[in-house]
Amino acid sequence: MLDHLAEAWRQPDDGIWEIRGGRRHFVHSKAMAWVAFDRSVRTVEEHGYDGPVDHWRAVRDEIHRDVCEHGFDPEIGSFTQSYGSQELDASLLLLPLVGFLPATDPRIRGTIEAVERELLHEGFVLRYRTHEKGVDGLPPGEGVFLPCSFWLCDCYELLGRHDEAHDLFARLVDLGNDLGLMSEEYDPRAGRLLGNFPQAFTHLAFVNTAFNLAPHLPSPMLHRHATR
Repeated sequence: MLDHLAEAWRQPDDGIWEIRGGRRHFVHSKAMAWVAFDRSVRTVEEHGYDGPVDHWRAVRDEIHRDVCEHGFDPEIGSFTQSYGSQELDASLLLLPLVGFLPATDPRIRGTIEAVERELLHEGFVLRYRTHEKGVDGLPPGEGVFLPCSFWLCDCYELLGRHDEAHDLFARLVDLGNDLGLMSEEYDPRAGRLLGNFPQAFTHLAFVNTAFNLAPHLPSPMLHRHATR
């Protein structure tokens, strides 16, 4: 798998959201390729597995340099959805969560601030702006995306913005139905869940964020665990 990925990461793709507007060099995709090599290196270094660790380190470092060089826009002070674009994407919030760069890095801080500035809608997070014609081949407009909103909670927590993390988390939890189930999107104005329901992607983000916030929550039902 890693032999294939060592070449495939250089190619454009359809991105995490399977955008229909043509293949691009999506920053999130490159970063996830970095994750694959980083975790493989760690399985050798920390758990004693066999593997060409020097080669994996070299590929990991090459991907990291490439993303930092081509995926960050100094003009807007943020990583971008794809190389050569100034569009934002909420999947960029995963960069500090997977350890690509620390949340305190100025480039990550700038990215979080840009997401807050451009992708927050009625207090929740959009995946990306759909105003750009041809980006996803779909009509403009969609609900806020709940997994992305949980990712913002995680970023707040990493930055020590505990009150904001807890506030957003509480508002997200309140969106669940009478069984606590959530969809993938939400319409803040209509006050209704949208899209696939129930959505495992949302619930996985929900559980991760709950554990990430656990050391600071007053609930005895939450226990301290490390997710990263």
